Amino acid sequence: MIENTEKTKTGIVLEGGAMRGMFTGGVLDVMMENGITFDGAAGVSAGAVFGCNLKSKQIGRAIRYNLRFCNEWRYCSIRSLLLTGDMFGTDFCYNKLPYELDIFDMVTFRNNPMEFYAVATDLDTGKAVYHKCKTGGGEDMDWFRASASMPIASRPVKIRDMSLLDGGMSDSIPLRFMEYKGYHKNVVVLTRSYEYIKEKSRLMPVLKAALRKYPNAVKAMETRHIRYNKTVEYIKRKEEKGEIFVIRPAAELNIAPTERDPGELIRVYETGRNIMTGRLDALKEYLSISHLS
Repeated sequence: MIENTEKTKTGIVLEGGAMRGMFTGGVLDVMMENGITFDGAAGVSAGAVFGCNLKSKQIGRAIRYNLRFCNEWRYCSIRSLLLTGDMFGTDFCYNKLPYELDIFDMVTFRNNPMEFYAVATDLDTGKAVYHKCKTGGGEDMDWFRASASMPIASRPVKIRDMSLLDGGMSDSIPLRFMEYKGYHKNVVVLTRSYEYIKEKSRLMPVLKAALRKYPNAVKAMETRHIRYNKTVEYIKRKEEKGEIFVIRPAAELNIAPTERDPGELIRVYETGRNIMTGRLDALKEYLSISHLS
């Protein structure tokens, strides 16, 4: 089923991948620097917490605060996991950082007409939940956190009557969702190379123990690689037909999920910038942009 739309709406889909998201940060910064905008966006995990800066129009924010705080234990560390239950510290990452240390521009976020969806996984059903973020603060900040809360490394995020974790568990690349919402001209930003094929997680025994209260979430993780690979094949078919525009790294980024080396963060960020810079003209042509202010 496709929702009715009066015009061809442009959308952007942002895959997650923990610190592979620095690639996405580089891609989005080049887009913003060149005035490229979209009618809507859907971000998963790192694609949500870094991608939200597209709606708030904050060029460079994602790489800036990651470089500043990558060695701050309250931002991300085993110490934080042991003390709080979250590897990425909830209070530091979602309260202190966006409200005090590197302020998230919620006024611009709220006033920007671009729709922004954060994708999380409902642990009770094992299904994806797509939340339209309108203000960037309050409950929206909880949805950003839920979208990026990796199993094992995070406690479930409670929102209303739901227990939520990483959106990548259920819908890593929500292109079909955007199509359903009426976005028929889509750009997809992937953080894996063209050749990548996802395999079943080697951590399934640990995941089963961590998610033992949520059998549907366990089932989702057991079949995640199958759904992911099918989605990638769907993307490749549409890409070959010229129906979507895909941006991906030329080779695997090979960065740790919780990378603390500033040089590695810069390397992956610059990889995204370089690839997007090289494809700017092709993207403008796809989006039918003749002039950008």
